[in-house]
Amino acid sequence: MATFGTLSDRLTETFRNLRTKGKLSPADVDGTVREIRRALLDADVALSVVKDFTATVRERALGDEVSRALNPAQQVVQIVNEELVGILGGQQRRLQFAKNPPTVIMLAGLQGSGKTTFAGKLAKMLEKDGHTPLLVAADLQRPNAVNQLQVVAEQAGATIYAPQPGNGVGDPVRVARDGVEQARRAQHDVVIIDTAGRLGVDAELMKQAADIRAATEPDEVLFVIDAMIGQDAVNTAKAFQDGVDFTGVVLSKLDGDARGGAALSVASMTGRPIIYASTGEGLDDLEPFHPDRMASRILDLGDILTLIEQAQEAFDEEEARKVADKLATEQFTLEDFLEQMQQMRKMGSMKKMLGMLPGMGQMKQQLDDFDEREIDRTEAIIRSMTPSERRSTKLLNGSRRLRIARGSGMTVTDVNQLVQRFEQAAKMMKTVARGGVPNVPGMGSMGKPGASSKRGRQQKKKGSRSGNPARRAAENAGIAAEPAAPTGSGFGLGSGKAAGTGAPTESDLAEVQKLLGGR
Repeated sequence: MATFGTLSDRLTETFRNLRTKGKLSPADVDGTVREIRRALLDADVALSVVKDFTATVRERALGDEVSRALNPAQQVVQIVNEELVGILGGQQRRLQFAKNPPTVIMLAGLQGSGKTTFAGKLAKMLEKDGHTPLLVAADLQRPNAVNQLQVVAEQAGATIYAPQPGNGVGDPVRVARDGVEQARRAQHDVVIIDTAGRLGVDAELMKQAADIRAATEPDEVLFVIDAMIGQDAVNTAKAFQDGVDFTGVVLSKLDGDARGGAALSVASMTGRPIIYASTGEGLDDLEPFHPDRMASRILDLGDILTLIEQAQEAFDEEEARKVADKLATEQFTLEDFLEQMQQMRKMGSMKKMLGMLPGMGQMKQQLDDFDEREIDRTEAIIRSMTPSERRSTKLLNGSRRLRIARGSGMTVTDVNQLVQRFEQAAKMMKTVARGGVPNVPGMGSMGKPGASSKRGRQQKKKGSRSGNPARRAAENAGIAAEPAAPTGSGFGLGSGKAAGTGAPTESDLAEVQKLLGGR
């Protein structure tokens, strides 16, 4: 996630320096804590939060849990991960619905924080879950605010209640109260009230927000805060908390390039949980906020659970079963490949998905250079083929390939490369579907089972030659991996939550782009 890019890089580099040490001295711990403090302050995290965080990390890092650990550096990373989860709110807090509908959700925040866009995103998310939300246009002050909410509601496919034109005309308190009554009459089970903001906190803003809250008695008051405004976010949040109070926080613009300290400060400073994170401009770019997953992203441990959830939402289970059967019986075609790409589009940005994999922070430049348009080019080539050509690449002679290249606006070389990559991928996936171990180009030889086990037996007979007593004992017991190999993270933390077979490599990323038609 771009907002935490700099912070993640700083922390990753700090822990990488620890990885070579078999035992940590107090000086090592102090140096690490000092670098963590600098990284957090540079990210605009509130000073009081930084002080409490680093003091706790130092105390735990000097304790028995690290000194007795087989790998002290990994244990320190685990401690930082746990403490990050703590300052982000601990456990996930879901939206609370009223026992007797409608559930009233009031949105508050400064002008430009993203309230109106979030209202549409929330409405769309709630509709997917079977709810019938009603958007209420109670921001009658900002120019064209009502029109903007009408556009957003139409895009989200949601109903809107907008009796007043806005632009300074109308009573927002009355509109909000009447909106709740309209929801009861029309049997909407959720009401989302979009309120006015200001460029800064003032008495008039607080009075209007307080009056709307008193008139509608909302079940949730969500404070929408721009994650890119840094330290001011905490001051604004505390001012709203004192003047109106709120039950939860929404972080908007979390895909920005700012330092992101607001996210690490607001939950701790206000004692209110972060419920949602807005991660893009599209109405689907909204995620429930999971403190543990966000901490994993910051520490470059990946976010496999969110990736799986997005895949489950985008992919049809029955269709996936059919594809698996085709793979096993060598019937996987370019038509199937095209359908799979279209389903992947539903998950969103390829960069965003790849960024959720453990260790991808080490390949930030390669990820930034990844060209999303390769999917469009690949799709254009396949769509320029006839149905029979998609089903059998053996039909693609020279003249057919020239026709396809011209029809897609690509070159014959591009067509040849796509066909070659597809045949390689189909062969690899067929091997996996049958329970085999593929030899993946660009990812290094995964070896044959026999050869691998033979090497393992030889290593076991010889025993470890490590100069580190703790590591040698662990390896001889058969429980440690190779010292320098990543195990599911950017710096070797093999936690169960972010387990993997190893961090992706630059060649892995290149293979993905080549398969999609990259040149």
